[in-house]
Amino acid sequence: MRFDLLTIFPEIFDSYIGESIIKRAIKDHKLEIVVHDIRKYTKDKHQKVDAPPYGGGAGMLMMAQPIYDCVQAVKKLNKGPVIYMSPKGKMLTQNYGQTLAKKYQKSGLILLCGRYEGIDQRAIDLCVDFEISIGKYVLTGGELPAMVLLDTISRLIPGILGDDYSSEEETFSKVLDGKKEYPHYTRPEEFMGLKVPEVLISGHHANIKKWRKDQLK
Repeated sequence: MRFDLLTIFPEIFDSYIGESIIKRAIKDHKLEIVVHDIRKYTKDKHQKVDAPPYGGGAGMLMMAQPIYDCVQAVKKLNKGPVIYMSPKGKMLTQNYGQTLAKKYQKSGLILLCGRYEGIDQRAIDLCVDFEISIGKYVLTGGELPAMVLLDTISRLIPGILGDDYSSEEETFSKVLDGKKEYPHYTRPEEFMGLKVPEVLISGHHANIKKWRKDQLK
């Protein structure tokens, strides 16, 4: 699956893309992640991408022109929808992530990351297919939400986690009826006076399954 990330701070994604599961998925050609610097598309000789808002007010807004030109260039490479990471968007949930992963696995996604006080509404009107929020709070930019969305979706793509069942039976998954997952334990059997529940080391699979189901919240 292809992700194109549009930002004015491309270096923010370096460590995330270059580590762990995401790095391995890219190496195995299960993921393709391309980061685009919106500044490269500005027509301003000083490479400015922001300006004061009309009507007054605090802060600066990202201008429509660099965003529009960047999106048009990227859409030649990625036929998926343009998603603007915004607190005003639809809330990201596990079920929503599963829907996006299934629907756009072949076409890919373009994630637009805003900064400052946001972006010119005309860029949204002309370029954005829909908006997604990761919570009812405001961040300094869309890069963190983009990473959250990318992580949520990519781990649902078959083969990326190694064991596909890992993403099926977990908190908020359909297998667990949308509930929070049961507790997990590993070696040693006792730590700081706390012991692993006897049922988990009993080897009785039916009882283990029942115990886990009873622990769902």
